[in-house]
Amino acid sequence: MVTEAQVGSAPDALASFLRELPHGIAAIGLEAGPLSYRLHKGLTDGGFETVLMETRQVKAALKAMPIKTDRREAEDIARLLQMGWFRPVHCKTVSSQEMRVLLTSRKSVKTAAAI
Repeated sequence: MVTEAQVGSAPDALASFLRELPHGIAAIGLEAGPLSYRLHKGLTDGGFETVLMETRQVKAALKAMPIKTDRREAEDIARLLQMGWFRPVHCKTVSSQEMRVLLTSRKSVKTAAAI
């Protein structure tokens, strides 16, 4: 570990912090989840190589860890990225994510109207 800090979770705050580091960043690993797509897009647009890691595989790898804290989990995700022990997940485009929300909402409204 070279640097440890607490930074806001907004993509702009993270990108700003990462740019100010004295050493380069090879890649950023994120566990895939509902909020990680926003971070992925913001960091990728900021010029960083960002990888979404398959959730079940990360969970299985971290399951063996006796002490679970956000700090420890971040270290372990970085280690998985460094060793290449992950399966990358495709990040859907913003337009496809918006379309999915619209279709899901439409389905909910139709189901509610049928009741």
